[in-house]
Amino acid sequence: MFQGSMVALVTPMHSDGSVDDAALARLVQMHVDAGTDAIVAVGTTGESATLDEAEHCEVVRRVVELAAGRIPVIAGTGSNSTREAIELTECARKAGADACLLVTPYYNKPTQEGLFRHFRAIAEAVDIPQILYNVPGRTAVDMLPETVERLAPIPNIIGIKEATGDLERGQEILRRCGPDFELYSGDDATAMELILAGARGDISVTANVAPGPMHAMCTAALAGDRQTASAINDRLMVLHRKLFVEANPIPVKWALHAMGLIEDGIRLPLTVLSEACQPEVRDALVQAGVLAD
Repeated sequence: MFQGSMVALVTPMHSDGSVDDAALARLVQMHVDAGTDAIVAVGTTGESATLDEAEHCEVVRRVVELAAGRIPVIAGTGSNSTREAIELTECARKAGADACLLVTPYYNKPTQEGLFRHFRAIAEAVDIPQILYNVPGRTAVDMLPETVERLAPIPNIIGIKEATGDLERGQEILRRCGPDFELYSGDDATAMELILAGARGDISVTANVAPGPMHAMCTAALAGDRQTASAINDRLMVLHRKLFVEANPIPVKWALHAMGLIEDGIRLPLTVLSEACQPEVRDALVQAGVLAD
């Protein structure tokens, strides 16, 4: 249903932390122009944890409006509360999102059975394509391939964003769930290899600052052109790594600010990128060719 470079879009904010609608419009247009294949609005990179429910729904609605059918919009609607996740998913459906991305319930650490019932309940409650999202490094819960396999037959659960960076894990999901279940990388540094192994694309942080090259890399990898994909990916690797010198989205929001695309707004408990790390991120932008020296 979706493939290629799908940006995990930041939520631009003014210095006081309020959502910057004008900057949001600029970012959406930039991704349309650059060939980004889909936009993920208000995922974890979009600071979903610190937007209240009304803001969350409004940013999704606004991104859908700005995209105007030119690019698919996937709404981040996950929560550690099943009831809240259902409400956010229904809100995204009403806003016209093309699909929803649902992170595993963080902090409360459900069992594998709990994960299965959580995602099944959301899928049964809201008729919209849904993508599972496994990122144990952020949530402290790991959804195992056998649980993904149990969820895969549910008609509107179409795939998973697997962000462990473990290529063997991705290949196991492909084997268990078959070619019709869509696997997406959630780890930029290993995304090319996972796509070459059979994944449909990459839900990407790097695409925020290098949308054109990420689209080109994913397109080449999907075509099985390792040489072209590797040449692009090698240049981007410094970004894949340096955009995580502090917790995401701290570095990528600072990078977009350094590029003149957004203000420096970010919400507590996150803070602006530390001065010690700023030269590293700036150098990575220069090395990748997305910022002039």
